[in-house]
Amino acid sequence: MTDFTAFLTDGSVANFFLLLVRLGGMFVFLPFFNSPTVFVTIKTGFVFFLTILFYPVLQPIGFELNIATIVGAIISELFLGMAVGVILSVIFAMMQYAGELVAFVMGFTMASTMDPQTGTSTPITSQFLNMFAIMVFLVIDGHHTVILFMYDSLNMVPLGGFVFEERYIEYMIKSMTSLFIFGFSLAFPILSLSLLSDIIFGMIMKTMPSFNLLVIGFPIKISIAFIVFMAILSSMVVVFEGQLEKAFRVIFSFIGTSI
Repeated sequence: MTDFTAFLTDGSVANFFLLLVRLGGMFVFLPFFNSPTVFVTIKTGFVFFLTILFYPVLQPIGFELNIATIVGAIISELFLGMAVGVILSVIFAMMQYAGELVAFVMGFTMASTMDPQTGTSTPITSQFLNMFAIMVFLVIDGHHTVILFMYDSLNMVPLGGFVFEERYIEYMIKSMTSLFIFGFSLAFPILSLSLLSDIIFGMIMKTMPSFNLLVIGFPIKISIAFIVFMAILSSMVVVFEGQLEKAFRVIFSFIGTSI
């Protein structure tokens, strides 16, 4: 008991608390880890376990302990988690945006269900691509890479020492622009063939006024979209992996290291 009470110094408690805030902040913002389908008690327990696991590698706090410095350190840790989470979330949003475009041309915009990842109503194709992206993320050990980033950040960025620089904001703005560009690029084969089929159906209706677009046209469009969707799915995986790898390089550059 004496040894345990001797361990409870101001510096040790502050170290443990700030480490808990850093890991907890990342779990709040990072995709997959912040899934609402996982019970809060499980996520809290995992964060507490990682805090105990990583605590021995911490360096002593290098600043004076008072209310102002502690609050500043907490804000710094939350900004680190937010910056990392936003950059990775944009990559998953790219797949979801592509799914929404595909749903629009297939006529599935009304066929929306509750997305367990976001808790919002989204088209079926968006949910499929979102779940598919999570599966690829797990297959390429993205969750292990995130935990490795948490560990490396402790050695490279002291607790409370992260500074939110202007270049991070610039990259986030570029990421939001890339979201729409790559999302449209992923869905472009389906969009282009759907536009071509609309032109063909329009020409047929001019020559054959009895042609029933609702009965014949829409099933053909949906069939074409499904065929093309299956054909380009592997290419979507390649693009997603490339963007995810680029995002990991960026977040590791936040702490001055490489993946």
